[in-house]
Amino acid sequence: MFQNTAITPSVTSFHHATGKIDYNMTNDYMFRAVLQQSEHTQRCLIASLLHLDPASIISIEIMNPIVLGRKFDEKTFILDISILLNNQTHINLEMQVLDKHDWPDRSLSYLCRSFDQLQKGAEYSEIRPVIHIGFLNFAPFPKEPPEFYASYQMLNIKNHHVYSDKFRLSVVNLTQTEIATAEDRKWHIDHWANLFRATTWEDIKMLAQKYSDIDQTAETLYALNAEDDIRLQCQAREDYDKWQRMTENLIKKQEAIIAEKDAALADKDSIIRQLKAENAALRSK
Repeated sequence: MFQNTAITPSVTSFHHATGKIDYNMTNDYMFRAVLQQSEHTQRCLIASLLHLDPASIISIEIMNPIVLGRKFDEKTFILDISILLNNQTHINLEMQVLDKHDWPDRSLSYLCRSFDQLQKGAEYSEIRPVIHIGFLNFAPFPKEPPEFYASYQMLNIKNHHVYSDKFRLSVVNLTQTEIATAEDRKWHIDHWANLFRATTWEDIKMLAQKYSDIDQTAETLYALNAEDDIRLQCQAREDYDKWQRMTENLIKKQEAIIAEKDAALADKDSIIRQLKAENAALRSK
């Protein structure tokens, strides 16, 4: 059964807010917090992504709830949200802004872990379908033509027959909303992507005028931005991402220095070999 966990801001609402959003939903902790806090967001977002009538969603159960605001460390935190839909389909939702260059392997790992759910003594036919949906702020396959909302399944590479409809991975590329298809727009997936990326309350108010289903999500986002414990965890996630970027940039600089030195050594080796060959030639005369 659904639990009514929606928050009502004590002073005002996002309709009266202006300026920059301190922590928007590309912050993976805020993304997790809003989804866990708002059943309405879970229902409407999943209905859009899976092309479902919201009325067909009878139950949603969060399989890995966290205590919002509690401090976590990098060894124990899990910020993807695992949902059991209508007691029959596992759905993992994940916000990933930082490109760690491992998305295909990472997402497959999550997907396979969720699929391996069979209890002892149960039949293989009882395995529930699993769907992993990642919201990325980068292209998962940079060399391929860009796509806004893409879904992948195992299939026969000759005749494209789907091996199983119980195993699916989808990606929403938040940087490509302008190329959303007519079907993507029909199901308002572009509106959700724009909500997640919105950086000002003015942006969100404009979106809410076009698509009222995000109104409650915006209220939850506004309320959580006012909670000190939530803000501390969002800041911790931003600090961690900054550290990751700094580390990656440092590694790239070191690799460039090493490559430059290797090239210089290679040039020196080439010159030495040439001089030795010339010297040998002179001696043989």
